[in-house]
Amino acid sequence: MQPQSDEPNRYEYSRGILVYKIIFYICAAIMLSITVYAIAESLREYLASGSVVIGEVLVSTEVPFKGFAKLVTYLMVSSIVGWYCVTKIGREKTRNISAKSRAILKLIALSIAVVSLYEFIYNFVVWNALMTADAISGIIRIDVLNIPYPNPKTPWSLVFATKMFLAAFVISAHAFYLMARDERRVSDRLDE
Repeated sequence: MQPQSDEPNRYEYSRGILVYKIIFYICAAIMLSITVYAIAESLREYLASGSVVIGEVLVSTEVPFKGFAKLVTYLMVSSIVGWYCVTKIGREKTRNISAKSRAILKLIALSIAVVSLYEFIYNFVVWNALMTADAISGIIRIDVLNIPYPNPKTPWSLVFATKMFLAAFVISAHAFYLMARDERRVSDRLDE
């Protein structure tokens, strides 16, 4: 029997990478267009009223029609999917980074994961408390709730903050996991 060649595997691998690249570019275009739209609308609102709620325009805009998904949801999902595609595209290039660089990157990813998890939980709890207080008063206004923190002059939409900190947590936790997994594989190879 003849040994199988690596050519079909390389071909399939490159086709898979092509899919990840296409999806990444779509995600990047979505993120860029949403960001440009949000900055333009927020600037327009600020110039008209002198104040702006961070992320409010992304929460109040539903695409493709009213009652469907909000722009903040598209931004959150495209951020996570885009990140996943980046990890698949750059997988081979990052496996050979030095142990020192990997340790620094792991600590950064862990720090971001801890902070973003805290912020996600904090914003979610505040949002839940405000929704409960409104419900007791007979008011339902889930999407307009905001918190004047950290700067009272520029409050944050709680829907926006909750979704974006969740995305930041998922991305940083995944980055930490990938680096820890690769580190474990390297140490297992050294033990053999």
